[in-house]
Amino acid sequence: MTLSINAIIRFATAQTPVDTYQLPTEKLLAGNPTQRLENHYSSPCDQFHSGIWQSESGAWKINYTEYEYCEILEGMSVITDLQGQSQTFTVGDRFIIPAGFQGTWEVVEPCRKVYVIFEQK
Repeated sequence: MTLSINAIIRFATAQTPVDTYQLPTEKLLAGNPTQRLENHYSSPCDQFHSGIWQSESGAWKINYTEYEYCEILEGMSVITDLQGQSQTFTVGDRFIIPAGFQGTWEVVEPCRKVYVIFEQK
């Protein structure tokens, strides 16, 4: 199958619905941050996704079953592993969270990021 130039998705002009939600209470550690998700693309096999995510300040437990590339566009987050080691991510930081990572995600300053997710089946 050959696709045309119209198959390319520009995040800045995509007319993607915004999903606004709260985290489940069993994940929450601090606050009750409203989060927004604009999933600009999902592959036909539903294993690859990409878009924009943002969150208000708060902290919650994370358990990654997927591989995720992140690029921070706004704000500051601290990701901490189960051993208590942490890294701080701010505007311009690009990183990958591997499948199997567990810990916490704390949004210190309201955060916005590009995400690219691969979920192996």
